[in-house]
Amino acid sequence: MAEGAEAFAELSYEEAREQLVAVVAKLEAGGVSLEESLALWERGEALAQRCEEWLEGARRRLDAARREPANGADSAE
Repeated sequence: MAEGAEAFAELSYEEAREQLVAVVAKLEAGGVSLEESLALWERGEALAQRCEEWLEGARRRLDAARREPANGADSAE
């Protein structure tokens, strides 16, 4: 049974990345059936999407923080 991205919604970035690394290692090692390879590939795609969501969220937060004026940075002239 294929797992969609929603199955990984609760994973932290680190958890998703760790699972993705394990999937890639298993695929690279070979020795699995075509059916299992496809299931692993689908799982890896969903995990990669979850990692991308975390990274995009971090980018948005950094961008927002850069746009905010620093406390005390405004000086009267």
